[in-house]
Amino acid sequence: MASILPADPTLDEIRAALAPAIAASAAFDGFGDAALADAAARVGVDIDVARLAFPGGGRDMVDAWFADVDAQMAAKWPAEKLAVLKIRERITTLVEARIDLIAPHRESLRRALSLLALPTNAPHAARLGWRAADLMWRLAGDTATDYNHYSKRAILGAVYGSTMAVLLNDESDGFAETRAFLGRRIDQVMRFEGWKHRRAARGTDRPSLARFVGRLRYPGR
Repeated sequence: MASILPADPTLDEIRAALAPAIAASAAFDGFGDAALADAAARVGVDIDVARLAFPGGGRDMVDAWFADVDAQMAAKWPAEKLAVLKIRERITTLVEARIDLIAPHRESLRRALSLLALPTNAPHAARLGWRAADLMWRLAGDTATDYNHYSKRAILGAVYGSTMAVLLNDESDGFAETRAFLGRRIDQVMRFEGWKHRRAARGTDRPSLARFVGRLRYPGR
């Protein structure tokens, strides 16, 4: 892989350049030093400098990969391009864009999620999930600053996380099962949003976010 770095790159630029190469190697080596060394060799970065770019080790490598997915998604579907779609289509399009970006690296995703599942990484995992959901809602045009700002992101985070779990084991053509699962969950979100607005108009009690998120994770209950 030819270097795409400027002559005197910053650590942020090094992280961004290495992230997709690390993800490609992580399917075999996990998010560790072997994957980092392979990526550094392909991008043309000294391994010691590469290590400086990821002081948190594997956790930082996963962070950089997910940030790269965020950036690619936003580049493919900027807010102005999404604006012509209905809100349901905007969210579905953005999550499906992430499916397309991550699907070729499902084993790397499996290893990334296993790493983030460690108790010490739980706060970091929550932050990455929130970051993805927040970006998707902002690209979709959401400007809420009240309770809805948080409820929308928490619910989308649950939808996205469960969709990625289905993707890991989906062997259907074009990941049709994952896309169908996503469609059902998005339908639930849209019904919930409509219900919230109707309740707000009637002045009734605020809905239970925790209860609804639980239903997204366990839709049969």
